[in-house]
Amino acid sequence: MRRDVLRLAVPAFFALVAEPLFLLTDSAIVGHLGTSSLAGLGVASAVLLTVINVFVFLAYGTTAVVARRLGAGDSRGALSAGIDGLWLSVILGVLAAAAVVVWAEPLVGVFGATSEATSEAVTYLRVSALGIPPMLLVLAATGVLRGLQDTRTPLVVSVVGFTANAGLSLLLVHGVGWGIAGAAWGTVIAQSAMALALGWVVLVAAGRLGAPLRLTASGVLRSAVGGVPLVIRTLSLRGVSLVTTWVAAGLGEPQLAAHQVALTYWGALALALDALAIAAQALTGKSLGAGDVAATRALTVLLLRWGVWFGVLLGALTVLLHRVIPLGFSSDEEVRAGLAAALIVVAVGQPVAAVAFVLDGVLIGAGDTRWLAAAQALFLVAYLPMGLAVWFSDASGVTGLVWLWMAFNGFLVVRAGGLYLRARGDTWMVTGA
Repeated sequence: MRRDVLRLAVPAFFALVAEPLFLLTDSAIVGHLGTSSLAGLGVASAVLLTVINVFVFLAYGTTAVVARRLGAGDSRGALSAGIDGLWLSVILGVLAAAAVVVWAEPLVGVFGATSEATSEAVTYLRVSALGIPPMLLVLAATGVLRGLQDTRTPLVVSVVGFTANAGLSLLLVHGVGWGIAGAAWGTVIAQSAMALALGWVVLVAAGRLGAPLRLTASGVLRSAVGGVPLVIRTLSLRGVSLVTTWVAAGLGEPQLAAHQVALTYWGALALALDALAIAAQALTGKSLGAGDVAATRALTVLLLRWGVWFGVLLGALTVLLHRVIPLGFSSDEEVRAGLAAALIVVAVGQPVAAVAFVLDGVLIGAGDTRWLAAAQALFLVAYLPMGLAVWFSDASGVTGLVWLWMAFNGFLVVRAGGLYLRARGDTWMVTGA
């Protein structure tokens, strides 16, 4: 079992860490254009990540379905479900991209940032919208491959994509002189290449097993309906992030810029921890598909133990680097001070975050998505008084930012506790394909 976890989690770890490096690279490059550009990137990123994360079920739901069918011995059916997911990602990607282009200004305006930051955010968001269809295709194809117990292929594609993105963004922003739009174009081009590579791998595998490649309305509809609970779960999670960013925008431009980098860094750590959650999704789905409840329980205990220790390690590393990391993102001393303080709070919350992510992965792999949807909505409601308390306290500067991140850690405690209580029972362990 440990070998299976490592076989899936280690490549997933490096692939997942590469993903937020797209935004971290843009943050470092754009940060040297000025504080307004960095703050604008923060607002645009919040909107873009919300749009993308709404459709994360394309990866998570597909992983669970494909893994269950694989565990039940139906490899052709597993890939057939995966192809349905690819078609759904293309349809949703085109619709989402069009919506973001049309409504970029009002979406950005919700955050109440300065006019300079808002202008930069709109520019970045409209260009980045062109990358939404390939981003969603990457999600769906990655989900298929994870369900097939393959995390190495997404790793290779992610590393190549990140390298290309870094070079393109640097060239287009500072070499060609396109400013913040250059960073967006670099990411769009890199994501498009990744989508083509991963999509091709899935299509070849499906063709080899004789799985149908054509678009079928029933298959796409089944994938869409199955993803609704995960959409609700994700919207609730994004609601937490958006409320946090909205409060940060009221603390001042330097604090918003610092918060953007801190949130992006937190996202990088979250995806690192999510490597265990990805292994949990794939292995839980496969073991329950094969009807092995005992293996599922043992897997959950093992992943929890590893997750907590991994969280402690990431937290300690963040504390060691909390004054070094800000140097790479801004020359503004106020931004650096706010970011350094926020990173300490980020570090403290990592072990708790690990528990939440691992158990979330286990329950998604088990297909317990309806419970997750309802629970996450309640977790959001529980967080609102914490986040809004910072807003009404009139706290500002570094102090306000620290209190805001402490409230965010409070949300993690609530979420981890709720998931732990669910995982202790047996209701979620439904066996079979």
